[in-house]
Parts: sequence; structure tokens; C-alpha cells
Amino acid sequence: MISDRPILLADGVCNLCNVAVRFILKHERAPTLRFASLQSDAAKPLLEGRDIPDLSTLVLIDDTGVHTRSTAALRLCRHLRAPWRWLAILRVIPRPIRDWCYTRIAKHRYHLFGTTDACPVPPADQQDRFLDADERNRPSP
Repeated sequence: MISDRPILLADGVCNLCNVAVRFILKHERAPTLRFASLQSDAAKPLLEGRDIPDLSTLVLIDDTGVHTRSTAALRLCRHLRAPWRWLAILRVIPRPIRDWCYTRIAKHRYHLFGTTDACPVPPADQQDRFLDADERNRPSP
């Protein structure tokens, strides 16, 4: 792992994912999470050798391993302030059921929430938390 701080990889062109990252930044208990786009060069070494069949998922890499889909989303709740962190209780729902719901949303997220042409540039005071901040600041070819 790049650091001892958890890393969240999200779809950088998905509006739902970008809103989720902004939500996390606003409601995080402490600024411990780091972020990168799944499509970025920064994410490639983190995903290498991992059994992640497609990139239509959140990926959370923390001290306990690599988590995807609903497990990643619910483990993220541990990093949020109350009442949002209480959503982690949903882990009592069996993973196949949680992942089925997660997959339905992920499959239709572009249609429901739209996309953006490029990953948004993080706020200047938080750029150090984005592993791919340099890529985001580069002009498009």
C-alpha cells in the first residue's frame, strides 16, 4: 500500500461518485482518507494483481484489505461523523443482498446521475489527499 491511510478509488467521470467523494470530505470525522480515480495512473499499481472484474465499483483499500461494492461503501461509514457512521449497521444484511442492490445502482448510475468529461479538480486545500491531483490538473490532450 502507498501509505497507512485508507485509500478510496472511485469512478472519476461518474457524477454520483464525485458527489459521494465531496460528501465524504464534508462529513469525515478526521481527514484520514485519500482518494484517486479508478481510471487514473495512480490507481493502476493499487489495482494490479487484485481480483476486481470491472471498475463499476468503489474500491476501499485499508489496513484490513481491499473492499469493493457495498462492503467498501459501508466500511467508509466508519470514517464519517454521526449520524452517517451509523449506516455501517447495514453490514448485518447478507453481502449478496447488499451487493445485488449496489450492482443495480452501479449499472444505471451514468443514466441516472450523468457523467462528466473529466475528473473534477479537488479543492486547493485538499489536493494532497488526492493521489491523482497532478493528473487532474493537467490540460486535456
